[in-house]
Amino acid sequence: MSSTYGKLGQSLATNPQALLSANLDLWTGWVNLWKDFTSGEIEDASDRRFSDPEWSSNPAFEFMRKAYELNSKWMMSLLESATDLSASEKRKAQFYTRQTIDALSPNNFFATNPTALRAMLQSGGQSLVSGLRNARADIAKGQGRLSISQSDETPFEVGKNVATAPGKVVFRNKLIELLQFEPTTEKVYAKPLLIFPPWINKFYILDLREENSMIRWLVGQGLTVFVVSWRSADDELRDLTWNDYVQSGLFPAVQTAIDLTGATDINTVGYCIGGTMLTSGLAYMAKTGDKRISSATFFASQSDFSDAGDLMVFTDPESRASIQGVIDSHDNIMPGEMMGETFNWLRPVDLVWRYVVDNYMLGKKPRPFDLLFWNADQTNIPGHTHMTYLNDLYGENLLARAKFEVLGETVSMRDITIPVTIQASREDHICPWHSIYRGAQCYGGDVNFVLAGSGHIAGVVNHPNSGKYQHWTNDGLKGSPESWVASADEEKGSWWPTWWEWLEPKSGDLVDAKPVKDAGLGAAPGTYVKMRLEDIRAGKKPATEYASAKAAQKSKTKPASNGAAASTAGKAKTSPKTTKKTTKSKPQGKSGKSTSSPKA
Repeated sequence: MSSTYGKLGQSLATNPQALLSANLDLWTGWVNLWKDFTSGEIEDASDRRFSDPEWSSNPAFEFMRKAYELNSKWMMSLLESATDLSASEKRKAQFYTRQTIDALSPNNFFATNPTALRAMLQSGGQSLVSGLRNARADIAKGQGRLSISQSDETPFEVGKNVATAPGKVVFRNKLIELLQFEPTTEKVYAKPLLIFPPWINKFYILDLREENSMIRWLVGQGLTVFVVSWRSADDELRDLTWNDYVQSGLFPAVQTAIDLTGATDINTVGYCIGGTMLTSGLAYMAKTGDKRISSATFFASQSDFSDAGDLMVFTDPESRASIQGVIDSHDNIMPGEMMGETFNWLRPVDLVWRYVVDNYMLGKKPRPFDLLFWNADQTNIPGHTHMTYLNDLYGENLLARAKFEVLGETVSMRDITIPVTIQASREDHICPWHSIYRGAQCYGGDVNFVLAGSGHIAGVVNHPNSGKYQHWTNDGLKGSPESWVASADEEKGSWWPTWWEWLEPKSGDLVDAKPVKDAGLGAAPGTYVKMRLEDIRAGKKPATEYASAKAAQKSKTKPASNGAAASTAGKAKTSPKTTKKTTKSKPQGKSGKSTSSPKA
Protein backbone atom coordinates (compact mmCIF):
# COMPACT_ATOMS: atom_id res chain seq x y z
CA MET A 1 0.00 0.00 0.00
CA SER A 2 2.77 2.43 0.91
CA SER A 3 4.48 1.90 -2.43
CA THR A 4 1.21 2.37 -4.30
CA TYR A 5 0.27 5.55 -2.48
CA GLY A 6 3.80 6.90 -2.87
CA LYS A 7 3.43 6.66 -6.65
CA LEU A 8 -0.06 8.18 -6.39
CA GLY A 9 1.32 11.14 -4.44
CA GLN A 10 4.05 11.71 -7.02
CA SER A 11 1.49 11.65 -9.80
CA LEU A 12 -0.81 14.14 -8.07
CA ALA A 13 2.14 16.45 -7.40
CA THR A 14 2.79 16.70 -11.14
CA ASN A 15 -0.83 17.71 -11.83
CA PRO A 16 -1.65 20.48 -9.32
CA GLN A 17 -4.55 21.82 -11.36
CA ALA A 18 -6.41 18.50 -11.20
CA LEU A 19 -5.76 18.25 -7.47
CA LEU A 20 -7.02 21.81 -6.98
CA SER A 21 -10.18 20.98 -8.93
CA ALA A 22 -10.85 17.87 -6.85
CA ASN A 23 -10.40 19.83 -3.62
CA LEU A 24 -12.70 22.56 -4.89
CA ASP A 25 -15.38 19.94 -5.55
CA LEU A 26 -14.89 18.68 -2.00
CA TRP A 27 -15.27 22.17 -0.58
CA THR A 28 -18.43 22.77 -2.61
CA GLY A 29 -19.81 19.47 -1.38
CA TRP A 30 -19.21 20.41 2.24
CA VAL A 31 -20.91 23.79 1.74
CA ASN A 32 -23.98 22.06 0.29
CA LEU A 33 -23.92 19.50 3.10
CA TRP A 34 -24.05 22.20 5.77
CA LYS A 35 -26.79 23.95 3.82
CA ASP A 36 -28.92 20.81 3.72
CA PHE A 37 -28.21 20.12 7.39
CA THR A 38 -29.33 23.55 8.55
CA SER A 39 -32.46 23.47 6.36
CA GLY A 40 -33.50 20.11 7.77
CA GLU A 41 -33.70 18.33 4.41
CA ILE A 42 -33.87 14.53 4.84
CA GLU A 43 -32.65 12.08 2.23
CA ASP A 44 -33.02 8.31 2.51
CA ALA A 45 -29.89 6.21 2.28
CA SER A 46 -29.38 4.03 -0.78
CA ASP A 47 -26.49 2.05 0.74
CA ARG A 48 -27.79 -1.03 2.59
CA ARG A 49 -25.13 -0.54 5.28
CA PHE A 50 -27.19 2.45 6.35
CA SER A 51 -30.57 0.74 6.39
CA ASP A 52 -31.20 1.55 10.07
CA PRO A 53 -33.83 4.37 10.13
CA GLU A 54 -31.56 6.48 12.35
CA TRP A 55 -29.21 7.08 9.43
CA SER A 56 -31.94 9.12 7.72
CA SER A 57 -34.19 10.35 10.55
CA ASN A 58 -31.61 11.34 13.17
CA PRO A 59 -29.79 14.57 12.12
CA ALA A 60 -26.51 13.56 13.78
CA PHE A 61 -26.33 10.16 12.11
CA GLU A 62 -27.57 11.55 8.82
CA PHE A 63 -24.79 14.15 8.84
CA MET A 64 -22.16 11.46 9.54
CA ARG A 65 -23.50 9.33 6.71
CA LYS A 66 -23.53 12.15 4.18
CA ALA A 67 -20.08 13.33 5.23
CA TYR A 68 -18.76 9.82 4.75
CA GLU A 69 -20.34 9.55 1.30
CA LEU A 70 -18.94 12.95 0.31
CA ASN A 71 -15.41 12.14 1.48
CA SER A 72 -15.55 8.73 -0.19
CA LYS A 73 -16.46 10.27 -3.52
CA TRP A 74 -13.61 12.77 -3.16
CA MET A 75 -11.04 10.06 -2.38
CA MET A 76 -11.99 8.07 -5.46
CA SER A 77 -11.95 11.23 -7.62
CA LEU A 78 -8.31 11.82 -6.71
CA LEU A 79 -7.40 8.67 -8.60
CA GLU A 80 -8.84 10.13 -11.78
CA SER A 81 -6.47 13.07 -11.38
CA ALA A 82 -3.43 10.76 -11.36
CA THR A 83 -3.22 10.47 -15.12
CA ASP A 84 0.34 9.14 -15.41
CA LEU A 85 -0.12 5.98 -13.31
CA SER A 86 0.24 2.71 -15.18
CA ALA A 87 -2.79 0.44 -15.48
CA SER A 88 -1.36 -1.86 -12.78
CA GLU A 89 -0.59 1.04 -10.43
CA LYS A 90 -4.01 2.58 -10.92
CA ARG A 91 -5.75 -0.76 -10.30
CA LYS A 92 -3.88 -1.18 -7.02
CA ALA A 93 -4.57 2.41 -5.98
CA GLN A 94 -8.29 1.97 -6.67
CA PHE A 95 -8.38 -1.33 -4.80
CA TYR A 96 -6.62 -0.06 -1.68
CA THR A 97 -8.57 3.20 -1.69
CA ARG A 98 -11.84 1.28 -1.84
CA GLN A 99 -10.60 -0.94 1.00
CA THR A 100 -9.81 2.17 3.07
CA ILE A 101 -13.18 3.74 2.31
CA ASP A 102 -15.05 0.58 3.25
CA ALA A 103 -13.07 0.23 6.49
CA LEU A 104 -13.78 3.84 7.54
CA SER A 105 -17.55 3.54 7.20
CA PRO A 106 -19.17 4.95 10.38
CA ASN A 107 -21.24 1.79 10.48
CA ASN A 108 -18.06 -0.15 11.38
CA PHE A 109 -17.46 1.73 14.65
CA PHE A 110 -19.44 1.05 17.79
CA ALA A 111 -19.81 4.69 18.85
CA THR A 112 -21.23 5.68 15.44
CA ASN A 113 -23.43 2.65 14.78
CA PRO A 114 -27.02 3.33 15.90
CA THR A 115 -27.98 -0.34 15.70
CA ALA A 116 -25.13 -1.36 18.02
CA LEU A 117 -25.88 1.44 20.48
CA ARG A 118 -29.56 0.48 20.58
CA ALA A 119 -28.71 -3.20 21.12
CA MET A 120 -26.45 -2.31 24.06
CA LEU A 121 -29.17 -0.24 25.72
CA GLN A 122 -31.91 -2.79 25.13
CA SER A 123 -29.82 -5.73 26.35
CA GLY A 124 -28.32 -3.95 29.36
CA GLY A 125 -24.85 -4.41 27.89
CA GLN A 126 -25.21 -8.14 27.20
CA SER A 127 -24.73 -7.60 23.46
CA LEU A 128 -21.23 -6.23 24.15
CA VAL A 129 -20.36 -9.16 26.41
CA SER A 130 -21.56 -11.62 23.77
CA GLY A 131 -19.63 -9.76 21.09
CA LEU A 132 -16.41 -9.96 23.08
CA ARG A 133 -16.94 -13.69 23.57
CA ASN A 134 -17.44 -14.13 19.83
CA ALA A 135 -14.27 -12.17 19.11
CA ARG A 136 -12.26 -14.21 21.62
CA ALA A 137 -13.51 -17.45 20.06
CA ASP A 138 -12.55 -16.25 16.57
CA ILE A 139 -9.07 -15.22 17.73
CA ALA A 140 -8.61 -18.67 19.28
CA LYS A 141 -9.83 -20.30 16.07
CA GLY A 142 -7.29 -18.28 14.09
CA GLN A 143 -4.47 -19.13 16.52
CA GLY A 144 -3.90 -15.51 17.45
CA ARG A 145 -5.25 -13.96 14.25
CA LEU A 146 -8.84 -12.83 13.96
CA SER A 147 -10.59 -15.47 11.86
CA ILE A 148 -14.08 -14.07 11.37
CA SER A 149 -16.84 -16.68 11.59
CA GLN A 150 -19.37 -16.30 8.80
CA SER A 151 -21.50 -19.31 9.68
CA ASP A 152 -22.31 -21.63 12.55
CA GLU A 153 -20.44 -24.70 11.34
CA THR A 154 -21.57 -27.10 14.09
CA PRO A 155 -24.72 -28.43 12.31
CA PHE A 156 -22.76 -29.56 9.24
CA GLU A 157 -20.70 -32.65 8.64
CA VAL A 158 -19.23 -33.68 5.30
CA GLY A 159 -20.79 -36.94 4.19
CA LYS A 160 -23.69 -36.60 6.65
CA ASN A 161 -25.70 -33.57 5.55
CA VAL A 162 -23.46 -32.03 2.88
CA ALA A 163 -21.69 -33.97 0.11
CA THR A 164 -24.18 -36.83 0.37
CA ALA A 165 -24.67 -37.98 -3.23
CA PRO A 166 -24.30 -41.81 -3.12
CA GLY A 167 -21.18 -43.18 -4.75
CA LYS A 168 -17.79 -44.76 -4.17
CA VAL A 169 -14.10 -43.90 -4.35
CA VAL A 170 -12.91 -45.80 -7.43
CA PHE A 171 -9.32 -44.55 -7.58
CA ARG A 172 -6.88 -42.96 -5.16
CA ASN A 173 -3.31 -41.77 -5.43
CA LYS A 174 -1.30 -39.30 -3.39
CA LEU A 175 -3.02 -36.30 -4.99
CA ILE A 176 -6.60 -37.29 -5.85
CA GLU A 177 -9.52 -39.47 -4.98
CA LEU A 178 -11.80 -40.15 -7.91
CA LEU A 179 -15.48 -40.50 -7.02
CA GLN A 180 -18.08 -42.27 -9.16
CA PHE A 181 -21.73 -41.71 -8.28
CA GLU A 182 -24.50 -44.28 -8.24
CA PRO A 183 -27.08 -44.23 -11.05
CA THR A 184 -30.61 -43.03 -10.40
CA THR A 185 -31.96 -43.88 -13.85
CA GLU A 186 -32.54 -47.26 -15.50
CA LYS A 187 -30.57 -46.24 -18.59
CA VAL A 188 -27.43 -44.16 -18.78
CA TYR A 189 -25.49 -42.54 -21.59
CA ALA A 190 -22.49 -44.52 -22.75
CA LYS A 191 -20.05 -41.62 -22.41
CA PRO A 192 -19.24 -40.52 -18.84
CA LEU A 193 -18.76 -37.00 -17.52
CA LEU A 194 -15.61 -36.25 -15.50
CA ILE A 195 -15.48 -33.06 -13.38
CA PHE A 196 -12.31 -31.30 -12.24
CA PRO A 197 -13.23 -28.82 -9.47
CA PRO A 198 -10.77 -26.20 -8.19
CA TRP A 199 -8.18 -27.35 -5.65
CA ILE A 200 -8.43 -23.95 -3.97
CA ASN A 201 -11.74 -25.19 -2.51
CA LYS A 202 -13.42 -28.59 -2.12
CA PHE A 203 -15.60 -30.33 -4.67
CA TYR A 204 -18.80 -30.45 -2.63
CA ILE A 205 -19.89 -26.99 -3.73
CA LEU A 206 -21.41 -29.14 -6.49
CA ASP A 207 -23.16 -31.32 -3.90
CA LEU A 208 -24.18 -29.18 -0.93
CA ARG A 209 -27.77 -30.32 -0.48
CA GLU A 210 -30.06 -32.66 -2.38
CA GLU A 211 -32.19 -29.78 -3.63
CA ASN A 212 -29.29 -27.82 -5.15
CA SER A 213 -26.78 -30.57 -6.00
CA MET A 214 -25.43 -30.33 -9.54
CA ILE A 215 -24.00 -33.83 -9.20
CA ARG A 216 -27.41 -35.31 -8.37
CA TRP A 217 -29.01 -33.34 -11.21
CA LEU A 218 -26.46 -34.60 -13.75
CA VAL A 219 -26.87 -38.18 -12.55
CA GLY A 220 -30.62 -37.68 -12.89
CA GLN A 221 -30.20 -36.84 -16.57
CA GLY A 222 -28.70 -40.29 -17.08
CA LEU A 223 -25.01 -39.42 -16.95
CA THR A 224 -22.31 -41.45 -15.26
CA VAL A 225 -20.59 -38.78 -13.23
CA PHE A 226 -17.02 -38.86 -11.93
CA VAL A 227 -15.59 -36.08 -9.75
CA VAL A 228 -12.00 -35.49 -8.68
CA SER A 229 -11.49 -34.75 -4.99
CA TRP A 230 -8.13 -33.01 -4.54
CA ARG A 231 -6.05 -33.59 -1.44
CA SER A 232 -5.19 -30.49 0.60
CA ALA A 233 -1.43 -29.93 0.59
CA ASP A 234 0.61 -31.15 3.56
CA ASP A 235 4.24 -32.15 4.06
CA GLU A 236 3.82 -34.98 1.51
CA LEU A 237 2.42 -32.75 -1.23
CA ARG A 238 4.26 -29.48 -0.64
CA ASP A 239 6.64 -29.94 -3.58
CA LEU A 240 4.07 -30.86 -6.24
CA THR A 241 4.07 -28.78 -9.42
CA TRP A 242 1.52 -27.82 -12.05
CA ASN A 243 2.76 -30.76 -14.12
CA ASP A 244 2.00 -33.09 -11.21
CA TYR A 245 -1.61 -31.91 -11.22
CA VAL A 246 -1.80 -32.76 -14.92
CA GLN A 247 0.14 -36.00 -14.72
CA SER A 248 -1.15 -37.36 -11.40
CA GLY A 249 -4.58 -35.71 -11.47
CA LEU A 250 -5.93 -35.23 -14.97
CA PHE A 251 -4.53 -38.29 -16.74
CA PRO A 252 -5.27 -41.01 -14.14
CA ALA A 253 -8.80 -39.67 -13.67
CA VAL A 254 -9.47 -39.73 -17.42
CA GLN A 255 -8.13 -43.24 -17.86
CA THR A 256 -10.01 -44.59 -14.82
CA ALA A 257 -13.30 -43.19 -16.12
CA ILE A 258 -12.64 -44.87 -19.47
CA ASP A 259 -11.65 -48.19 -17.90
CA LEU A 260 -14.63 -48.37 -15.57
CA THR A 261 -17.22 -47.51 -18.22
CA GLY A 262 -15.79 -49.11 -21.34
CA ALA A 263 -16.00 -45.81 -23.21
CA THR A 264 -13.38 -44.87 -25.78
CA ASP A 265 -13.51 -41.18 -24.83
CA ILE A 266 -15.24 -38.95 -22.28
CA ASN A 267 -16.75 -35.51 -21.69
CA THR A 268 -15.12 -33.29 -19.09
CA VAL A 269 -15.81 -30.25 -16.92
CA GLY A 270 -13.31 -27.85 -15.34
CA TYR A 271 -14.32 -25.35 -12.65
CA CYS A 272 -12.20 -22.22 -11.96
CA ILE A 273 -8.52 -23.20 -11.60
CA GLY A 274 -9.53 -26.80 -12.30
CA GLY A 275 -10.64 -25.58 -15.71
CA THR A 276 -7.37 -23.73 -16.27
CA MET A 277 -5.50 -26.95 -15.53
CA LEU A 278 -7.85 -28.85 -17.85
CA THR A 279 -7.21 -26.34 -20.64
CA SER A 280 -3.46 -26.73 -20.28
CA GLY A 281 -3.85 -30.52 -20.29
CA LEU A 282 -6.11 -30.47 -23.32
CA ALA A 283 -3.57 -28.37 -25.21
CA TYR A 284 -0.91 -30.94 -24.36
CA MET A 285 -3.17 -33.82 -25.38
CA ALA A 286 -3.97 -32.11 -28.66
CA LYS A 287 -0.29 -31.63 -29.41
CA THR A 288 0.54 -35.27 -28.60
CA GLY A 289 -2.44 -36.82 -30.40
CA ASP A 290 -4.31 -37.97 -27.28
CA LYS A 291 -8.04 -38.16 -28.10
CA ARG A 292 -9.47 -39.52 -24.83
CA ILE A 293 -11.43 -36.31 -24.18
CA SER A 294 -14.06 -35.44 -26.79
CA SER A 295 -15.65 -32.32 -25.24
CA ALA A 296 -15.03 -29.91 -22.39
CA THR A 297 -17.14 -27.49 -20.37
CA PHE A 298 -15.64 -24.74 -18.27
CA PHE A 299 -17.34 -23.16 -15.24
CA ALA A 300 -16.06 -19.68 -14.33
CA SER A 301 -12.60 -20.59 -15.59
CA GLN A 302 -10.01 -18.19 -17.00
CA SER A 303 -7.40 -18.96 -19.61
CA ASP A 304 -6.60 -15.41 -20.76
CA PHE A 305 -5.40 -13.35 -17.79
CA SER A 306 -4.70 -10.06 -19.54
CA ASP A 307 -7.56 -8.35 -17.68
CA ALA A 308 -8.42 -10.67 -14.81
CA GLY A 309 -10.03 -8.22 -12.39
CA ASP A 310 -9.16 -7.33 -8.80
CA LEU A 311 -7.03 -10.43 -8.25
CA MET A 312 -4.45 -8.77 -10.51
CA VAL A 313 -3.73 -6.51 -7.53
CA PHE A 314 -1.95 -9.51 -6.03
CA THR A 315 -0.16 -10.63 -9.17
CA ASP A 316 2.20 -7.82 -10.11
CA PRO A 317 5.92 -8.59 -9.53
CA GLU A 318 6.02 -6.87 -6.13
CA SER A 319 2.95 -8.71 -4.86
CA ARG A 320 4.12 -12.06 -6.22
CA ALA A 321 7.41 -11.65 -4.39
CA SER A 322 5.49 -10.98 -1.20
CA ILE A 323 3.36 -14.11 -1.70
CA GLN A 324 6.50 -16.15 -2.36
CA GLY A 325 7.75 -14.98 1.02
CA VAL A 326 4.55 -16.23 2.64
CA ILE A 327 4.98 -19.61 0.95
CA ASP A 328 8.64 -19.85 2.00
CA SER A 329 7.70 -19.13 5.61
CA HIS A 330 5.14 -21.95 5.52
CA ASP A 331 7.46 -24.71 4.24
CA ASN A 332 6.53 -24.26 0.57
CA ILE A 333 2.77 -24.34 1.17
CA MET A 334 0.29 -21.56 0.42
CA PRO A 335 -1.90 -21.58 3.57
CA GLY A 336 -5.59 -22.07 2.94
CA GLU A 337 -6.49 -19.50 5.59
CA MET A 338 -4.69 -16.75 3.68
CA MET A 339 -6.34 -17.76 0.41
CA GLY A 340 -9.71 -17.52 2.15
CA GLU A 341 -8.89 -14.07 3.51
CA THR A 342 -7.85 -12.89 0.05
CA PHE A 343 -11.21 -13.82 -1.45
CA ASN A 344 -13.07 -12.26 1.49
CA TRP A 345 -11.26 -8.95 1.01
CA LEU A 346 -12.35 -8.82 -2.61
CA ARG A 347 -15.84 -8.14 -1.20
CA PRO A 348 -15.16 -6.67 2.26
CA VAL A 349 -18.57 -5.07 2.80
CA ASP A 350 -20.37 -8.41 2.43
CA LEU A 351 -17.72 -10.85 3.65
CA VAL A 352 -15.83 -8.93 6.34
CA TRP A 353 -17.43 -5.80 7.81
CA ARG A 354 -20.93 -7.24 7.88
CA TYR A 355 -19.73 -9.94 10.27
CA VAL A 356 -17.64 -7.52 12.33
CA VAL A 357 -20.83 -5.59 13.03
CA ASP A 358 -23.11 -8.58 13.59
CA ASN A 359 -20.72 -10.82 15.52
CA TYR A 360 -18.78 -8.34 17.66
CA MET A 361 -20.91 -5.18 17.97
CA LEU A 362 -24.34 -6.78 18.11
CA GLY A 363 -23.19 -9.99 19.79
CA LYS A 364 -25.04 -12.24 17.35
CA LYS A 365 -24.10 -15.82 16.68
CA PRO A 366 -23.66 -16.55 12.97
CA ARG A 367 -26.50 -18.58 11.47
CA PRO A 368 -25.90 -22.03 9.98
CA PHE A 369 -25.43 -21.70 6.23
CA ASP A 370 -24.14 -24.58 4.13
CA LEU A 371 -22.55 -22.35 1.48
CA LEU A 372 -20.55 -20.40 4.07
CA PHE A 373 -19.63 -23.65 5.82
CA TRP A 374 -18.13 -24.80 2.52
CA ASN A 375 -16.46 -21.41 2.03
CA ALA A 376 -14.70 -21.76 5.39
CA ASP A 377 -13.55 -25.32 4.63
CA GLN A 378 -10.35 -24.17 2.94
CA THR A 379 -7.42 -26.07 1.45
CA ASN A 380 -3.66 -25.65 1.36
CA ILE A 381 -1.90 -25.42 -2.02
CA PRO A 382 1.60 -26.59 -2.94
CA GLY A 383 3.83 -23.54 -3.24
CA HIS A 384 5.30 -24.39 -6.67
CA THR A 385 1.84 -24.99 -8.12
CA HIS A 386 0.48 -21.74 -6.73
CA MET A 387 3.40 -19.66 -7.97
CA THR A 388 3.09 -21.17 -11.44
CA TYR A 389 -0.51 -19.98 -11.44
CA LEU A 390 0.52 -16.48 -10.34
CA ASN A 391 3.76 -16.08 -12.31
CA ASP A 392 3.13 -17.90 -15.57
CA LEU A 393 -0.62 -17.40 -15.95
CA TYR A 394 -1.68 -14.23 -14.10
CA GLY A 395 1.69 -12.52 -14.41
CA GLU A 396 2.86 -13.48 -17.90
CA ASN A 397 -0.39 -14.80 -19.46
CA LEU A 398 1.62 -17.61 -21.06
CA LEU A 399 -1.31 -19.94 -21.69
CA ALA A 400 -3.23 -17.49 -23.88
CA ARG A 401 0.04 -16.47 -25.58
CA ALA A 402 0.85 -20.09 -26.52
CA LYS A 403 4.04 -20.05 -24.44
CA PHE A 404 3.00 -22.19 -21.47
CA GLU A 405 4.87 -25.46 -20.91
CA VAL A 406 3.19 -28.73 -19.90
CA LEU A 407 5.38 -31.79 -19.34
CA GLY A 408 8.14 -30.30 -21.44
CA GLU A 409 5.93 -29.27 -24.36
CA THR A 410 5.08 -25.66 -25.21
CA VAL A 411 1.33 -25.75 -25.80
CA SER A 412 -1.22 -23.65 -27.65
CA MET A 413 -4.93 -23.33 -26.97
CA ARG A 414 -5.46 -23.08 -30.73
CA ASP A 415 -4.69 -26.79 -30.91
CA ILE A 416 -7.79 -27.56 -28.82
CA THR A 417 -10.35 -28.29 -31.53
CA ILE A 418 -12.87 -30.39 -29.58
CA PRO A 419 -16.21 -28.65 -28.91
CA VAL A 420 -16.29 -26.65 -25.68
CA THR A 421 -18.91 -24.79 -23.68
CA ILE A 422 -17.64 -21.89 -21.61
CA GLN A 423 -19.81 -20.53 -18.81
CA ALA A 424 -19.21 -17.20 -17.11
CA SER A 425 -21.18 -15.26 -14.49
CA ARG A 426 -22.00 -11.62 -15.04
CA GLU A 427 -21.28 -10.51 -11.45
CA ASP A 428 -18.24 -12.73 -10.88
CA HIS A 429 -15.62 -10.74 -8.93
CA ILE A 430 -13.04 -13.56 -8.97
CA CYS A 431 -13.12 -14.53 -12.65
CA PRO A 432 -14.68 -11.54 -14.48
CA TRP A 433 -16.86 -12.60 -17.36
CA HIS A 434 -15.19 -10.34 -19.91
CA SER A 435 -11.86 -12.00 -19.05
CA ILE A 436 -13.39 -15.45 -19.56
CA TYR A 437 -14.88 -14.26 -22.86
CA ARG A 438 -11.45 -13.23 -24.13
CA GLY A 439 -10.10 -16.63 -23.18
CA ALA A 440 -12.95 -18.30 -25.05
CA GLN A 441 -11.70 -16.67 -28.24
CA CYS A 442 -8.36 -18.51 -27.90
CA TYR A 443 -9.69 -22.04 -28.52
CA GLY A 444 -9.31 -23.56 -31.97
CA GLY A 445 -12.66 -25.34 -32.32
CA ASP A 446 -16.39 -24.77 -31.86
CA VAL A 447 -17.05 -22.65 -28.76
CA ASN A 448 -20.44 -22.26 -27.10
CA PHE A 449 -20.44 -19.31 -24.67
CA VAL A 450 -23.10 -18.95 -21.95
CA LEU A 451 -23.33 -15.97 -19.61
CA ALA A 452 -25.22 -16.56 -16.35
CA GLY A 453 -26.59 -14.12 -13.84
CA SER A 454 -25.11 -13.73 -10.32
CA GLY A 455 -21.54 -14.47 -9.25
CA HIS A 456 -18.71 -16.98 -9.02
CA ILE A 457 -20.69 -19.56 -7.04
CA ALA A 458 -24.40 -18.78 -7.38
CA GLY A 459 -24.00 -18.18 -11.10
CA VAL A 460 -22.65 -21.71 -11.56
CA VAL A 461 -24.63 -23.62 -8.94
CA ASN A 462 -28.17 -22.59 -9.86
CA HIS A 463 -30.54 -25.57 -9.86
CA PRO A 464 -33.39 -25.27 -12.39
CA ASN A 465 -35.91 -25.87 -9.60
CA SER A 466 -34.79 -22.68 -7.85
CA GLY A 467 -36.23 -20.43 -10.55
CA LYS A 468 -33.47 -17.88 -9.91
CA TYR A 469 -31.54 -15.51 -12.13
CA GLN A 470 -31.21 -15.70 -15.91
CA HIS A 471 -28.67 -16.46 -18.61
CA TRP A 472 -27.69 -15.17 -22.03
CA THR A 473 -26.75 -17.01 -25.20
CA ASN A 474 -25.50 -15.88 -28.58
CA ASP A 475 -23.99 -17.49 -31.66
CA GLY A 476 -20.32 -16.89 -32.23
CA LEU A 477 -17.67 -14.97 -30.32
CA LYS A 478 -16.90 -12.12 -32.67
CA GLY A 479 -16.37 -8.66 -31.30
CA SER A 480 -16.05 -7.39 -27.75
CA PRO A 481 -17.76 -8.83 -24.67
CA GLU A 482 -20.03 -5.80 -24.61
CA SER A 483 -21.16 -6.27 -28.21
CA TRP A 484 -21.75 -9.98 -27.57
CA VAL A 485 -24.08 -9.39 -24.62
CA ALA A 486 -25.82 -6.48 -26.33
CA SER A 487 -27.11 -8.82 -29.06
CA ALA A 488 -27.52 -11.94 -26.87
CA ASP A 489 -30.82 -13.67 -26.12
CA GLU A 490 -31.85 -13.58 -22.46
CA GLU A 491 -33.58 -16.57 -20.89
CA LYS A 492 -35.02 -16.73 -17.39
CA GLY A 493 -33.79 -19.31 -14.91
CA SER A 494 -30.85 -21.69 -14.69
CA TRP A 495 -28.39 -22.19 -17.52
CA TRP A 496 -28.13 -25.94 -16.80
CA PRO A 497 -30.93 -27.03 -19.20
CA THR A 498 -29.34 -24.95 -21.98
CA TRP A 499 -26.03 -26.64 -21.30
CA TRP A 500 -27.71 -30.07 -21.30
CA GLU A 501 -29.14 -29.40 -24.76
CA TRP A 502 -25.54 -28.99 -25.91
CA LEU A 503 -24.07 -31.89 -23.89
CA GLU A 504 -26.74 -34.58 -24.39
CA PRO A 505 -26.00 -35.21 -28.11
CA LYS A 506 -22.33 -35.63 -27.20
CA SER A 507 -22.99 -38.26 -24.51
CA GLY A 508 -23.48 -41.36 -26.67
CA ASP A 509 -26.20 -44.01 -26.75
CA LEU A 510 -28.30 -45.15 -23.82
CA VAL A 511 -27.21 -48.39 -22.18
CA ASP A 512 -28.33 -50.33 -19.11
CA ALA A 513 -27.26 -48.75 -15.83
CA LYS A 514 -25.08 -50.74 -13.46
CA PRO A 515 -24.15 -50.04 -9.84
CA VAL A 516 -20.71 -48.68 -9.07
CA LYS A 517 -18.31 -51.53 -8.37
CA ASP A 518 -16.44 -51.56 -5.08
CA ALA A 519 -12.74 -50.79 -5.44
CA GLY A 520 -12.16 -51.29 -1.73
CA LEU A 521 -11.47 -47.59 -1.17
CA GLY A 522 -14.64 -46.60 0.67
CA ALA A 523 -17.78 -44.65 -0.07
CA ALA A 524 -18.15 -41.13 -1.43
CA PRO A 525 -17.31 -38.41 -0.51
CA GLY A 526 -14.03 -40.12 0.36
CA THR A 527 -11.34 -39.26 2.88
CA TYR A 528 -9.46 -36.36 1.28
CA VAL A 529 -12.45 -34.03 1.41
CA LYS A 530 -12.80 -34.60 5.16
CA MET A 531 -9.32 -33.30 5.97
CA ARG A 532 -9.64 -29.81 7.45
CA LEU A 533 -6.83 -27.34 7.96
CA GLU A 534 -6.77 -27.90 11.70
CA ASP A 535 -6.34 -31.63 11.06
CA ILE A 536 -3.34 -30.98 8.82
CA ARG A 537 -1.79 -28.62 11.37
CA ALA A 538 -2.18 -31.37 13.96
CA GLY A 539 -0.21 -33.73 11.73
CA LYS A 540 -3.13 -35.97 10.77
CA LYS A 541 -3.08 -37.83 7.47
CA PRO A 542 -5.91 -39.03 5.22
CA ALA A 543 -6.22 -42.62 4.09
CA THR A 544 -2.98 -43.75 2.45
CA GLU A 545 -4.28 -46.94 0.89
CA TYR A 546 -3.75 -46.14 -2.75
CA ALA A 547 -5.44 -47.98 -5.57
CA SER A 548 -3.54 -50.29 -7.86
CA ALA A 549 -6.26 -49.24 -10.23
CA LYS A 550 -6.54 -50.82 -13.64
CA ALA A 551 -6.51 -47.30 -15.06
CA ALA A 552 -3.05 -46.58 -13.72
CA GLN A 553 -1.69 -49.91 -14.94
CA LYS A 554 -3.20 -49.60 -18.42
CA SER A 555 -1.93 -46.07 -18.84
CA LYS A 556 1.65 -47.32 -18.40
CA THR A 557 1.31 -49.55 -21.44
CA LYS A 558 -1.04 -47.39 -23.50
CA PRO A 559 -0.30 -47.71 -27.23
CA ALA A 560 1.53 -44.78 -28.73
CA SER A 561 -1.39 -44.17 -31.07
CA ASN A 562 -3.48 -43.12 -28.10
CA GLY A 563 -1.16 -40.26 -27.37
CA ALA A 564 1.92 -39.57 -25.29
CA ALA A 565 -0.27 -38.23 -22.52
CA ALA A 566 -1.64 -41.70 -21.89
CA SER A 567 1.80 -43.08 -21.18
CA THR A 568 2.70 -40.23 -18.84
CA ALA A 569 -0.39 -40.94 -16.77
CA GLY A 570 1.17 -44.15 -15.57
CA LYS A 571 4.10 -42.19 -14.15
CA ALA A 572 1.85 -40.58 -11.56
CA LYS A 573 2.98 -41.12 -8.02
CA THR A 574 0.27 -43.61 -7.15
CA SER A 575 2.16 -46.51 -5.63
CA PRO A 576 4.29 -45.46 -2.67
CA LYS A 577 5.94 -48.08 -0.49
CA THR A 578 3.10 -47.85 1.99
CA THR A 579 0.58 -49.03 -0.59
CA LYS A 580 -1.63 -51.86 0.61
CA LYS A 581 -3.31 -54.43 -1.54
CA THR A 582 -6.76 -53.29 -2.57
CA THR A 583 -9.61 -54.64 -4.63
CA LYS A 584 -9.21 -53.84 -8.27
CA SER A 585 -12.28 -52.54 -10.03
CA LYS A 586 -13.04 -54.08 -13.40
CA PRO A 587 -14.56 -52.24 -16.32
CA GLN A 588 -18.28 -51.85 -16.04
CA GLY A 589 -21.26 -50.25 -17.70
CA LYS A 590 -22.46 -46.78 -16.90
CA SER A 591 -24.61 -46.03 -13.92
CA GLY A 592 -27.77 -43.98 -13.72
CA LYS A 593 -31.40 -44.35 -14.72
CA SER A 594 -33.04 -43.02 -17.84
CA THR A 595 -33.18 -39.40 -18.83
CA SER A 596 -35.43 -37.93 -16.22
CA SER A 597 -35.59 -35.10 -13.78
CA PRO A 598 -33.60 -35.68 -10.58
CA LYS A 599 -35.55 -36.87 -7.56
CA ALA A 600 -34.75 -33.64 -5.79
